[in-house]
Amino acid sequence: MTAEQTRAAAVPRPSIARGILAPGSAMRFVVLLGVVSLFADMTYEGARSVVGPFMAVLGAGAVVVGTVSGAGELIGYVLRLPAGYTADRTHRYWPITIAGYAINLVSVPLLALAGSWPVAAALIILERAGRAVRKPASDAMLSHAASAMGRGWGFGLREAMDQTGAVLGPLIVALLLARHDSYGTAFGLLAIPAVLALLALLVARAAYPHPESLAVKRPVLGETAGIPRAFWLYLVAGAFLAAGTVDFPLAAYHFARGGTVPAARIPLLYAVAMAAAALSAPAIGRLYDRLGLTIVAAASLVPAVAAPLLFLGGPTSAAVGVALWGVGMGTQDATVRAAIGDLTPAHRRASAYGVFDFTFGASWFAGSALMGLLYGRAPLALVAFSVAAQLVAVGLLAAAAWSRRQGG
Repeated sequence: MTAEQTRAAAVPRPSIARGILAPGSAMRFVVLLGVVSLFADMTYEGARSVVGPFMAVLGAGAVVVGTVSGAGELIGYVLRLPAGYTADRTHRYWPITIAGYAINLVSVPLLALAGSWPVAAALIILERAGRAVRKPASDAMLSHAASAMGRGWGFGLREAMDQTGAVLGPLIVALLLARHDSYGTAFGLLAIPAVLALLALLVARAAYPHPESLAVKRPVLGETAGIPRAFWLYLVAGAFLAAGTVDFPLAAYHFARGGTVPAARIPLLYAVAMAAAALSAPAIGRLYDRLGLTIVAAASLVPAVAAPLLFLGGPTSAAVGVALWGVGMGTQDATVRAAIGDLTPAHRRASAYGVFDFTFGASWFAGSALMGLLYGRAPLALVAFSVAAQLVAVGLLAAAAWSRRQGG
């Protein structure tokens, strides 16, 4: 018996007598992870909604804000490569997930103590690093469970709960800023949802110690199958998609600097974006289960429209652009991630998530840094780059969908 077979035999499998644990138990597991995401997003998305203006108050300029945001995403994706590989090699999905969440969430309240932008930048990057550590392992566990209910629906449902927290967090921060006019107070009180997220995570761990057992076995990709050509096309498409995606902190910096939106209302706009993501993710996820990669390509047109509205218009244009940006984020976190599960064999899935996220993050960093420089010269140049990159991504996604249909 090979080492791979030995590890597979050690994983508990649901018996026929117990019935297929999915979709009932699978749904409960997805909802539990959704509750974790809800409180986690309240914490770090509440903080992310104001880190642009917060860093500006601490003396950072547009290039610094864009570079720090991009560096955070770079670290937050690059680390997923070894994290995913380690999860697949050790099968210690839960310990890795819990450790990552702890780092991810504890970093946010510590921003209350940041007295300079370099300290704030370090904590922002550390928060993204924690997310990187836990993301491939948690996505792999969710992918196993969601196979019983449709991965698009499973990831979309988790995303809806995720973004519900991402709506509540910025609203709470906006309320706290309106009443106390203190970023420190807002960051400090975000410790409450951080603790609730960690408690929910421990409940999920106790209830489902082996979420791999929820997976429905399908003959499409065998346990020893390689990664198909469609995945690699998908990987390149993801690189262009990431490079052309505008970071919200840079958009928020633009709103505050130009007076497009009062600083105290910027978290409300972020809440609008997260609400758009929450409402659109389940529906797009359902469409993905029916139409496959074609719907990912079509939905990726949305963020291409967002950039001109964010940087070239007034308050109304900014609000519409933020909503479309949110739909784009919902698409990325739901269908984009669901597709990886469908394109890769189970025994290499966390590694595939890590490879994809590494490429996505490196491209995000390069694109964010470039857009920060372009913004300093002319917002129109930033918009042109963003739109061009997104359109290239759409073409590559269409090619990946065609390759998938051809069995490649």
